Amino acid sequence: MTVWRRHLAALAILSAAILATFWRDASDMVGIWWHSSTFTHCLLMVPMIGWLVSQRVDLLRPLTPAFWWPALAWMAGAGLVWLVGEAAGVGLFRQLGLVLMLQGAVGAVLGEKLVRGLLFPLGYALLLVPFGEELVPLLQTFTAHISVILLHLSGIAAEMEGVFITTPAGFFEVAEECSGVNFLIAMLAYAVFAAHLCFKSWTRRIVFVAAALATTILANALRAYGTMVAAEIWGIEAAGGIDHIFYGWIFFGLVIAIVMLVAWRWFDRPANDVAVDVSRLDGPSRFAGSAKALLPAALAIPLVFAGWAWLVGGRSAPLPATMTVEAPRGWSEARAEGMAWTPRFDGADQRLLRHFVDADGRRVTVAIGGYERQAEGREVVAFGQGAVDPDSQWAWSASLPVIEGAKTERLLHPGPVLRDAATWYMVDGTVSGDPRRAKLSGLKARLLGGDPRAVSLIVSSEERQGGRNAIEDFVSASGGAQTMADRALKTR
Repeated sequence: MTVWRRHLAALAILSAAILATFWRDASDMVGIWWHSSTFTHCLLMVPMIGWLVSQRVDLLRPLTPAFWWPALAWMAGAGLVWLVGEAAGVGLFRQLGLVLMLQGAVGAVLGEKLVRGLLFPLGYALLLVPFGEELVPLLQTFTAHISVILLHLSGIAAEMEGVFITTPAGFFEVAEECSGVNFLIAMLAYAVFAAHLCFKSWTRRIVFVAAALATTILANALRAYGTMVAAEIWGIEAAGGIDHIFYGWIFFGLVIAIVMLVAWRWFDRPANDVAVDVSRLDGPSRFAGSAKALLPAALAIPLVFAGWAWLVGGRSAPLPATMTVEAPRGWSEARAEGMAWTPRFDGADQRLLRHFVDADGRRVTVAIGGYERQAEGREVVAFGQGAVDPDSQWAWSASLPVIEGAKTERLLHPGPVLRDAATWYMVDGTVSGDPRRAKLSGLKARLLGGDPRAVSLIVSSEERQGGRNAIEDFVSASGGAQTMADRALKTR
């Protein structure tokens, strides 16, 4: 027991040092669990992981822990993941790096045999990282398509505009909270847990998880369809109340019950089966080391990556005193008309909003957000940034064919009023409409010393004022998005 106490004490010290070094990411992750309904299930997962470990304690106690050198590579890889997230401003990677580093600490202090014995609890802990919200637009669109198909099969007239559906009963939006992403992510955590406990066959485990996720997506589409049918029968207000009660309290439980009842007959793991087979964990420990050599190295790894991020993360470069947008040939500057629209550029050092009209009366709005450097809370690519301000009445409706590589989308304002918007990002001197490419460019600039400045360029137009065609003609007349961004930064 003395050996175990020494190793557990070392694990506690190393874990505390990692959490102290990356306290901001740990705090952000717990805050997401607490405040976001999509990830509230993670609060339950923490004791579930504790229970999984407790199942294995008596089985693993006879084994001798060891300080394990290969785990340092694990921790270094985790540190690299964290550094990528820090440099690119991607919270998902930072939090994933933190969890991986804590897993590596377990390996470094307890050794290869204990890692193998704790493999499932350690792997299951990866689901504590908040992820999956990028699936929201896809799930919104899928739910809307399935709902319209079912409405038509039911004899109910329905028209779809992106994620908005119009029926005789009223106007419906398949909003983000109706996409089903929160239950899909929670179902993934539940299905993986249940598959581990109920099945021995890996084939059955994979099929069970895949079937559970597919059932969840289809059930959510049926729920949306049922809400619109209820609106036809009882009215839109009554249907909304029924939907919230059913969706919040009954729907989740029914889907889980259906999945488990259907899968019951294929369960192949006895209830009294041992949590882990320790007979395969015999033999001497490989690559074991001493505490005096390994612990200082393990403590240094997180400090090295945190220091690297601190050194490269503070660089900035000045923007021009005033960013400009020139009216191209055939266009002239004008006053704003139509439904007010303003994009969101949190943390921008400069903002610009200009309106232009051509001889045919088509109108476009050009918005630019300029950043001397990117950091947490001041990024060109982030949730809530760009053409759709979550605090406004404008909502994302659908993706459109790209304009010169831009992220092109349709927005909708109650009325309804439709607006098309094309977004480009200029990072490290290069313009792209791909958010992932912009993130990679920002990562390269921060880690390797490129231009730290960034620009978000959005050209938009209401559909009745020219829409996508007006945007395309304006950008072409201006010489392209790269030229517009260069002029804004006065690099040409």
